[in-house]
Amino acid sequence: MSAFLIAVVKVIDPAWVPDYAARVHEIAAKHGGRYLSRSGNIETLEGDKTDETLIALIEFPDRAAAHAFASDPEYAPYGAARKAGSQSHFRVIDDSDLAGAIPYLPKP
Repeated sequence: MSAFLIAVVKVIDPAWVPDYAARVHEIAAKHGGRYLSRSGNIETLEGDKTDETLIALIEFPDRAAAHAFASDPEYAPYGAARKAGSQSHFRVIDDSDLAGAIPYLPKP
């Protein structure tokens, strides 16, 4: 079952961004990750506007692959730099449909 890593980032110190952007894509790909979006073009449709700088959405083959990416020793220095220079959250969701209302998704 596919899993999606949602990275919500507010950049505080941008020094880490160029190296991160240049290298992390390859590390994610090593774990079957495929970037669906990596954008700072964020629009709030409902609710209170938040102040994140960018949101990335990465599709992985499954949760284990997303966790393997996040815990990869090759990723560790980039993750540490991101954490030091931003306020960020990584969340993982799968493609299940809890309500069973989306016909093309497998039933839970």
